[in-house]
Amino acid sequence: MNQTVHPATAQAGVAAPPPPTYLKALSPLTADEIRIVADVVKADPELGPAALFENIDLREPTPAEYRAHLEGKTLPREARVNVNHIDKPGVWQLIISLADKSIVGRKHFPTARAGFMVEQMLSVEVNVKNDPRFIEACRKRGIEDMTGVIVDSWSGGNFGHKDEEGRLISHTFSWLRVHEFGNYYAHPIEGLNAVIDVKTGEVLRVDDHPDHPPIPMARYDYDPEFLPAPSAPLKTLDVVQPEGVSFTIDGHAISWDKWTLAIGFTPREGLVLHDIRYDGRSVVRRAAIAELVVPYGSPLFGHARQNIFDVGEYGFGKLTNSLKLGCDCLGTIHYLDAHVNGIKGEAVTIEKAVCIHEEDTGILWKHWDFRTGRTVLKRGRKLVISSICTVGNYEYAQYWYLDLAGEIEFEMKATGIVNTNACHPGQPDKYSVEIQPGLGAPIHQHVFCARLDMAVDGSGNSVVETNSYMEPTSATNPFGNAFYAEDTVLKTELAAARRADLSTHRSWKVVNPNKLNHVGKPVGYKLHAPNCVTPMIQDDGASGTRSNFIRNHIWVTPFNENERYPAGEFVANSDGSDGLAELVKQDRSVENTDIVLWHSFGLHHVVRPEDFPVQPCISCGFSLAPAGFFEMNPSNNLPDTVNKASVLAGDGSKGCCC
Repeated sequence: MNQTVHPATAQAGVAAPPPPTYLKALSPLTADEIRIVADVVKADPELGPAALFENIDLREPTPAEYRAHLEGKTLPREARVNVNHIDKPGVWQLIISLADKSIVGRKHFPTARAGFMVEQMLSVEVNVKNDPRFIEACRKRGIEDMTGVIVDSWSGGNFGHKDEEGRLISHTFSWLRVHEFGNYYAHPIEGLNAVIDVKTGEVLRVDDHPDHPPIPMARYDYDPEFLPAPSAPLKTLDVVQPEGVSFTIDGHAISWDKWTLAIGFTPREGLVLHDIRYDGRSVVRRAAIAELVVPYGSPLFGHARQNIFDVGEYGFGKLTNSLKLGCDCLGTIHYLDAHVNGIKGEAVTIEKAVCIHEEDTGILWKHWDFRTGRTVLKRGRKLVISSICTVGNYEYAQYWYLDLAGEIEFEMKATGIVNTNACHPGQPDKYSVEIQPGLGAPIHQHVFCARLDMAVDGSGNSVVETNSYMEPTSATNPFGNAFYAEDTVLKTELAAARRADLSTHRSWKVVNPNKLNHVGKPVGYKLHAPNCVTPMIQDDGASGTRSNFIRNHIWVTPFNENERYPAGEFVANSDGSDGLAELVKQDRSVENTDIVLWHSFGLHHVVRPEDFPVQPCISCGFSLAPAGFFEMNPSNNLPDTVNKASVLAGDGSKGCCC
């Protein structure tokens, strides 16, 4: 008999104890703190009230400063600010003391350009639609009423145009809305691109490409107003936790099962996790998606300039959605609001920006001893910390998961509407897929880069690469079945710039050589990287030089608080000179020190007709799994549970596996 073993008496569930108080120092800036920062900057004689604010976020402690904080030293509360002016070149980066309300650090980058602000993107459409050259180009396409013309502000990159030098450039693409709530991405205005200085509003030129396909006019809507009556709904599926949640939250600090961490938020990256610990042992000091670049594969009709950096040029945080209870997340939910800055330094609150909840994950582990007939089974559960942002046509939903077996997982779900172009019906160009007659979608990639400040069991970490090899048939391997794994410590930055290799099942783990486990090996966490993408743009091209971090799947650098982003601090119209591929040429040691592990991963998207008019979620991600960090499976001694709410379908009677 297959007999599942359960305890004789059930125990009531308990929530995790309160999170450690030291995590409070990592809380993101409040709305009041953002306002204080703005007032300090505007009062400065050099910067003044005309200052434009790109990002205002917490100046986070260095590893050394944070270790001192854990030993009892108070961390100064400081903000890091990027400021620019309409009529002055460059960007000022400031450090503001919130206690003293003063500027304690200042540096001017004379050739840098700040990222795009929401207010500027909205003004681009207005200015382009008022330009006589653009109006005339639309008229030649049969558009007499400009009301329905949609102009999307795409970052312009750096393509060597003399008239664009020194400016913050947007290279726009346009569509036609035929109804107030209609899907305008079904109607691309092909071959029409305005180039505009985002800061001044000046339209530098209008590129009107000849021999362009006509605007496809067939409608493909997704708004319920235009669709037939929906299909019959499925029966209600509720996620119910009658005893409440198992996590405990104090501000932005959270504890769940044996995990503790702080939840941060920045205007640029959005969701950030700080000081992730399991049972008091540190694993990751900081985790966030530091960049996303989306290179499109078409060189036609201006599409070569579609190479947008959604994090560095626009900001996941500033474009984060306000979530809806019972829609974006199901179950017993805890939300966190987020506070970001507007262009004038005002505090902008995004209500319900971060969702925290628990999910059942099915069987965590199980074994049936067929000789005794006894089965031991443990169900899995995970803590989910998520947010969703909208960048133009795409939605990006990011989910961080912590599980009961000591694993950290990240998943990115991409949905929204694919970028479209026009084609002659039945004659798509080779760089696109015809998804509807006369409507194409360029092949493209979404390449994310996770920045993982590692602290596996404390400071002093190294990265080890593992490759597996077949052993040749020989006297010691007479049947040709032998294969083995070989570890190599990646000691310098250049040695640690690595790509995936399926031929050797290459993998990487972060170890602490100063902490040995029960079998005498360094404790570690393994990076599971199933979604490595092969870049399809040339390294020396205009887009390839700016997105040089996509050339490798992992990079390792020593911690430097001014090396925060894989494509550099100032990405808009950049030249790639401070991207990861250039930074690692310093070839610094990354052995037994405070390291940052950068992982590039993503999606290669050959678009399907089924991805339109709205794309079902497609996912990618990675995980960090303990590899010698514990003596055995850390979930070995979980309590046995039977879900008493489960019933037999049909008659509704209670079921029980025992």
